[in-house]
This record gives sequence, structure tokens and C-alpha cells, in this order.
Amino acid sequence: MTGAHFNRYCPLNKPEPLNNVRVVLSHTSHPGNIGAAARAMKVMGLRHLYLINPRHFPDALANAMAAGADDILENAVVCASIDEALQGVVYTVAMTARLRDISIEVKTPREAAPQVMQETSAGPVALLFGTEMSGLTNEEMGKAQLGVNIPANPEFSSLNVASAVQLMAYELSVAAAAFQPALPEITPAAHERVEGLYEHLEKTLAEIGFFTTQNPERLMRRLRRLYSRTRLEDEEVNLLRGILSVTTEYNARLRKRYQEEHPDV
Repeated sequence: MTGAHFNRYCPLNKPEPLNNVRVVLSHTSHPGNIGAAARAMKVMGLRHLYLINPRHFPDALANAMAAGADDILENAVVCASIDEALQGVVYTVAMTARLRDISIEVKTPREAAPQVMQETSAGPVALLFGTEMSGLTNEEMGKAQLGVNIPANPEFSSLNVASAVQLMAYELSVAAAAFQPALPEITPAAHERVEGLYEHLEKTLAEIGFFTTQNPERLMRRLRRLYSRTRLEDEEVNLLRGILSVTTEYNARLRKRYQEEHPDV
């Protein structure tokens, strides 16, 4: 292989945006899949692996399947929750085989890869993969701004998680080679800031009695979808939480006044 060809394909020479991509595996049951995913990542120039409550890790089988990508495993971050794994992330992509009941936009890996590269200009981006048997939960899906579905044979669409990582990593590698960095139009708030807003919003809606005739879980999914489309910035999160705080205070004053005026109720 000539030097020019080596520089073109060597993962070490991949553009920097790939450094802002983290692969997040949720509740992986088989350590071999973790190792194989690490190998797939390293081949394509990805290096940041996050594991949410893996059943077996570290594990000799994971190292064996990594086939030389031991550094990816050694530097893997093991997390107790999805929110811990997504801390600092500004954009989350949920890899899913489900197409029904998905409340976010869904693209193919090839369609999504250029967009993911662009999002890396604003901060860390997460690729979220679910368990081998059941994929991502509704809660996990609700953390994402984009869904990615790998087109497959409808009569046999089961895809090994490490294979899914390999396929998505390849598409990102291709997109990164043609990536032209541009200043982001906005600076989106990090995952934990937006999650704090959702918790505050749900608490406030409960306090003012909005959920009386509503399904709280379904309503919050719709609100997450609405806000994920807007890509909230830090100042906007502060503004919305300020409105929620004032709403709560005003509701408390009204309740207190009513109790004073109707002591026997």
C-alpha cells in the first residue's frame, strides 16, 4: 500500500470530528459484543466507548473479541445510568429497529452520518445502542434527538449490536472524510441541562394539576419531542425554568389565599 493510500484509509488520520463521537452500549449482556464493538470502533477511528450497566465487564472474552483494540476497552467509561453516560452530550442518536411508536425523526445511517458530523461542531455526540434482545427502552429513546434505523431484510432483521456499531462507524468515517467544519448556528445545552428542564416541567405540571385529565408519560414524550426540535440553548433553558419557578410560586400563593379565605374546606 502506498503512502498516499495509507494516509487515506488509516484510522489514525481520520478528521478530528470523530473524536467528539461516543458510542454508548446499554445493558450489554454478552462481553464478546463489547469487544467486537471496540474493534469495530477502532478500525473506523472512533475511540470513546461508554457502557451502561454491562452484565460482564471487564471480561477476558471482551478482550479476545477486541482483537487488538484493548485500549478502547481500557478507556471505556462504565456508567450506572443513561443520564450519566450522556453527561455533556449535546446531541444523541438512538439506534433502533423499531419504526412504529417512534416520536422522533428516523433516518438511515447514510442519511444521518453527515448530520451527526455537523453536530460534533457544537460538542459531544452520542450513538446509543440498546440490549441485544430488546433494543432501547422507551425511556432511552426519549433521550435522543434523532433515530437511526438500519434497513434490513424484513423477514430477518436481527442485527448483532457489534455489527450495527461497525456499520454506523463506517458511515461516520465516510462522512468525516468529506466533512467541512462550520460554526454551529446555535450552542445547544448539554444533556443534563435539558433533562433538568424536563424534570422541572413535569413537577410543575403535576403541581398545577395539568395531569388530571392527561397521561403524564405520553404527554412528557410529546413535550420532549417538541423541545428536541428546538435544540435549546443554555439561556433558553434558564428562561423556561424561570417561567416554571414563577408559575409554581404563583400557584402556591393562590392556594394559600384560597385556604385563608376558606378555612373550613
